[in-house]
Amino acid sequence: MTRPLEGITVVSLEHAIAAPFCTRQLADLGARVIKVERPGPGDFARAYDSRVKGQASHFVWTNRSKESLTLDLKQPAALAALKELLAKADVLVQNLAPGAAARMGLSYEALSKAHPQLIVCDISGYGDDGPYRDKKAYDLLIQSEAGLLSVTGTPDEPSKAGNSMADIAAGMYAYTNILSALLLRGKTGQGSHIDVSMLESLAEWMGYPLYYAFEGAPPPPRTAASHASIYPYGPFQAGDGGTVMLGLQNEREWKVFCEVVLKEAGLATDPRFDSNARRNEHREALKAIILATFARLNTAEVVARLDEAQIANARMNSMAEVWAHPQLAARERWQTVGSPAGDIPALLPPGRNNSFDYRMDAVPAVGQHTAAILRELGRGDEAMAQLRAARAI
Repeated sequence: MTRPLEGITVVSLEHAIAAPFCTRQLADLGARVIKVERPGPGDFARAYDSRVKGQASHFVWTNRSKESLTLDLKQPAALAALKELLAKADVLVQNLAPGAAARMGLSYEALSKAHPQLIVCDISGYGDDGPYRDKKAYDLLIQSEAGLLSVTGTPDEPSKAGNSMADIAAGMYAYTNILSALLLRGKTGQGSHIDVSMLESLAEWMGYPLYYAFEGAPPPPRTAASHASIYPYGPFQAGDGGTVMLGLQNEREWKVFCEVVLKEAGLATDPRFDSNARRNEHREALKAIILATFARLNTAEVVARLDEAQIANARMNSMAEVWAHPQLAARERWQTVGSPAGDIPALLPPGRNNSFDYRMDAVPAVGQHTAAILRELGRGDEAMAQLRAARAI
């Protein structure tokens, strides 16, 4: 099967999460992704932790199916090799510190003169201009700037999302922008400059709370894992200590919930609870009633009643339970990929496609492909030895 991006070469000056997450998606679709790393330690995300057979959890997640090329770009010979590689590339992705790529002559303006077909994607915290351009931007900081923390957590304390939401958002918008640029190049023959900001990416995901607070209206309150304006919608504990998430969307569901789940049909017309607005206003009283019923049931029994009533529900799974999730197993979503420490499981990318299989190749060791790539550029043994002696690779 032919994958959609076979024949496309992506060179990425990447570290941490946003850019690697973007380029891994491109690799999944068949692109050749050459990851440029520092000689020695490589991408600093390799050292975030050692949870996966001695390798970092972030790194193995975002870097499969890539080639690792080590170059010390402060050395002219290494930078020259990179520029030769870019002459043959379709896409350059970079999330270096603001201005770093431009200082090396790797801006879109500099590169497009010689390579008008090249697509250049810059990923940064705040974008290529504006007063925040040069501020350092880590995921937690962007979650804060974009307002995510202000609506996430309990009434007493804000909480960051447990995953790198700002990085993921920026990575996905970089990915889709690159796909769009490739389509556009197919029509015009011209490359593009893409400027993706973590702040703008996460701010887009904040559309609901932003509009909820339109023209100075109060923002959604922090309600932990419950919904800010719909009730009951959130976590409820069963008698065996398990937690069940459930959500009601309309008055028909509320009536069935009272009849089938709570076994109190009359509750549906209780004036405290006969509309979502009133249920939200009296949520503590309703919560006590729900918990009293659930306390007499174990988790499976609660879920069974909710399923019988066709009320949306889910278990609050731990990471171990997600690893063993029966739906992921039934749909054969887990595959095995190689890594420097041996085979590891990896989820297939979301979205089945009957025209091709996703690429699921190994996570590379630091500099694993340096020699092969430089030989493609015509470097012989002597040139390679000189680069090694200078620690340029």
